[in-house]
Amino acid sequence: MANTNSSFSTNMRLKFPALAVFLEVVIIILFGIFVRYGKEEFQLYPLFQDVHVMIFVGFGFLMTFLKKYGFSSVGNTFLIAALGLQWGILVQGFWHMKLNRILIGIRSMINADFSTATVLISLGAVLGKTSPVQMLIMAIFEITIFACNEYLVVEILQATDTGASMTIHAFGAYFGLAVARMLYRPGLKNGHENEGSSYHSDLLAMIGTLFLWLFWPSFNSAIAHAGEAQQTAIINTYCSLAACTLTAFATSVLVEHRGKLDMVHIQNATLAGGVAVGSCADLSILPFGAMLIGSLAGIISVIGFKYLTPFFASALKIQDTCGVHNLHGLPGILGGIASIIAAAVQVNSNISIGMQAAALGCSLAIALVGGAFTGLILWLPFLGQPPDQKCYDDSVYWEVPTKEMSLECNLHFQEDHDKLTAEV
Repeated sequence: MANTNSSFSTNMRLKFPALAVFLEVVIIILFGIFVRYGKEEFQLYPLFQDVHVMIFVGFGFLMTFLKKYGFSSVGNTFLIAALGLQWGILVQGFWHMKLNRILIGIRSMINADFSTATVLISLGAVLGKTSPVQMLIMAIFEITIFACNEYLVVEILQATDTGASMTIHAFGAYFGLAVARMLYRPGLKNGHENEGSSYHSDLLAMIGTLFLWLFWPSFNSAIAHAGEAQQTAIINTYCSLAACTLTAFATSVLVEHRGKLDMVHIQNATLAGGVAVGSCADLSILPFGAMLIGSLAGIISVIGFKYLTPFFASALKIQDTCGVHNLHGLPGILGGIASIIAAAVQVNSNISIGMQAAALGCSLAIALVGGAFTGLILWLPFLGQPPDQKCYDDSVYWEVPTKEMSLECNLHFQEDHDKLTAEV
């Protein structure tokens, strides 16, 4: 959609504080009316800590690959997660009320983190092109729609999706892609000078990758039944991630014309195994089955980054900044298909092939429709967004240290001077 000049109003001095405070006041009132302490679940706290680290550190630093968008990547992740976990407790709790009360415990806090992860996945598709106001509104809408889809998949269809390949990863990816399509910017069709990384920003993003990689077994096992199922989920995720890493490295070298590793692939595709094994993480698929899923996920993810991302941008007008389709979308679908196959071979007799297929289809359909609707809301001019020339730049919404900017300018000047000297 074409942008009007008024849509480039980047002044957040009034609208952002007003919206943020309004949302917090509403949430506090709703907490006061509905939320009470639940039962003791302290044994889950270590898993909650792991998931919490993934949300705030893993996702935050993974997005710092953009060379001039580090403050926004980490800071906005912090902001959206803080709002999302509060709103997630409410909207997920409304589906499971007891005596008109929402009981909060460690498990509900973990589930709230899961709902927040969905938003952060979607945020990756529009990273660098949205305002803080748009992000807050997107979080409110997406978590609400996510909670409805999750209830449909888990309670109505009774599908298994312990590690949430379908309800979090595939849902979040395609929701974000639909939003990105609605917010398409023709001015960015040929790229942007800031839509790239530097040596240090890529290294910083690898911190996020490693935190996610290390804690992913906790993510996939956090809501599994305690005991054997939880251990199975941990082992399957461990094996899937390890296998995925090998194939991701191998495929990266294979598809690059100079036969070198691409850091974008390593930052993202090495995590695809954790996504893909999620739906059947707690099932007895045997370690080799988990490794097979992870291996396929690594290959598919790298191929997606190499070939599908440019195709989406040029043919479908979907500018996917972080490549969430390749890390979360495709592996999420693979995870759903893997759970259908697991049901078909009767790895677990309680799983229905039809319900698993329906869960995957519903998650994708609801994500696309919900994302398109949310994208239309975010497109409203008064919400503001950065102009094309200011995309992927912290200085639009953040105070950036002038000393750092001066050092960067001097560095670029020195590089240009060295090149000129070498030519002479």
